Amino acid sequence: MAKKVVATLKTGTGKEYSKVITMTKSPKTGAYSFKETIVHNDHVKDALAGNSK
Repeated sequence: MAKKVVATLKTGTGKEYSKVITMTKSPKTGAYSFKETIVHNDHVKDALAGNSK
Protein backbone atom coordinates (compact mmCIF):
# COMPACT_ATOMS: atom_id res chain seq x y z
CA MET A 1 0.00 0.00 0.00
CA ALA A 2 2.82 2.41 0.74
CA LYS A 3 4.18 2.02 -2.77
CA LYS A 4 0.83 3.03 -4.23
CA VAL A 5 0.61 6.15 -2.04
CA VAL A 6 4.14 7.24 -2.87
CA ALA A 7 3.56 6.64 -6.58
CA THR A 8 0.43 8.79 -6.51
CA LEU A 9 2.23 11.60 -4.67
CA LYS A 10 4.83 11.85 -7.44
CA THR A 11 2.34 12.56 -10.22
CA GLY A 12 0.28 15.64 -11.00
CA THR A 13 -0.88 17.77 -8.09
CA GLY A 14 0.30 15.16 -5.62
CA LYS A 15 3.70 16.86 -5.60
CA GLU A 16 2.20 19.45 -3.26
CA TYR A 17 1.71 16.87 -0.51
CA SER A 18 4.06 14.89 1.71
CA LYS A 19 3.60 11.75 3.75
CA VAL A 20 4.47 12.37 7.42
CA ILE A 21 5.14 9.42 9.74
CA THR A 22 5.31 10.19 13.45
CA MET A 23 6.21 7.88 16.30
CA THR A 24 4.52 8.12 19.70
CA LYS A 25 5.24 6.23 22.90
CA SER A 26 2.33 4.95 24.95
CA PRO A 27 2.58 6.18 28.55
CA LYS A 28 0.71 3.12 29.80
CA THR A 29 2.61 0.27 28.13
CA GLY A 30 5.75 1.98 26.83
CA ALA A 31 5.16 0.56 23.35
CA TYR A 32 5.72 2.69 20.27
CA SER A 33 3.07 3.29 17.62
CA PHE A 34 3.32 4.98 14.25
CA LYS A 35 0.83 7.38 12.71
CA GLU A 36 0.89 8.15 8.99
CA THR A 37 -0.69 11.31 7.62
CA ILE A 38 -0.56 13.09 4.28
CA VAL A 39 -0.28 16.86 4.64
CA HIS A 40 0.32 19.79 2.34
CA ASN A 41 3.98 20.81 2.01
CA ASP A 42 3.26 24.14 3.72
CA HIS A 43 2.01 22.36 6.85
CA VAL A 44 4.69 19.68 7.37
CA LYS A 45 6.44 21.52 10.21
CA ASP A 46 3.09 22.15 11.91
CA ALA A 47 2.20 18.47 11.69
CA LEU A 48 5.53 17.43 13.21
CA ALA A 49 5.40 20.08 15.95
CA GLY A 50 1.82 19.15 16.89
CA ASN A 51 2.74 15.51 17.53
CA SER A 52 5.88 16.14 19.59
CA LYS A 53 3.96 17.02 22.79
